[in-house]
Amino acid sequence: MGELIGTALLIIMGNGVVANVVLNKTKGNNGGLIVITFGWAMAVFMGVYISTKLGGGGHLNPAVTIAMAAFNSFDSALILPYISGQLAGAFLGAVLVWATYKLHFDATEDKELKLAVFCTGPAIPHTGFNLLSETIGTAVLVFAALSFSPAASSLGTLDALPVSLVVLGIGLSLGGPTGYAINPARDLAPRIAHFILPIKNKRDSNWGYSWVPVLGPIIGAVAAAWLYSMVAS
Repeated sequence: MGELIGTALLIIMGNGVVANVVLNKTKGNNGGLIVITFGWAMAVFMGVYISTKLGGGGHLNPAVTIAMAAFNSFDSALILPYISGQLAGAFLGAVLVWATYKLHFDATEDKELKLAVFCTGPAIPHTGFNLLSETIGTAVLVFAALSFSPAASSLGTLDALPVSLVVLGIGLSLGGPTGYAINPARDLAPRIAHFILPIKNKRDSNWGYSWVPVLGPIIGAVAAAWLYSMVAS
């Protein structure tokens, strides 16, 4: 439940800021990349903090859960409930963003922008480099999060702040090629929501690309957790 609610809040705030920036007639229309990256950082802070308060691990990300189970003594019996909660929460969050911005979806003609509210896509399509971009971005996230863990434990109520700042940095520095999904649940479940929801004049959900922001983050997270286990032991 902690992972479900935390991930739902992550998507409500994260996809919500994208909707505010890209959809027509919103108060934040054309706010730009800086607004989106800051919004996502705050989404991570809120999601991680609330998830841990409710008994979750604050993962909010299947790639992180898999990597922690492989190299960080995380109970493998919790993999399925964690990932199930993350996917369900991400889907719920995406539906709530659509409901919040329903009139603005209707007022937006650009089908690509409507899809962008739900999931990521490459600026320049190239399977190999797009996969590499997601792998590197997620590796930075996981390696930094593992490195920050001892320091975060001394921050009290600000214990979720370091990872949110890492996500801000990844968005600003590495988000250009693919939109930095760095999280299979963040991309896949909202993409499914886009497919299912009755969105006016929508395009297809770009399933041909959908595996990249799933596989890339898993590879990056596992590689980073392995590297950290080697150098920090």
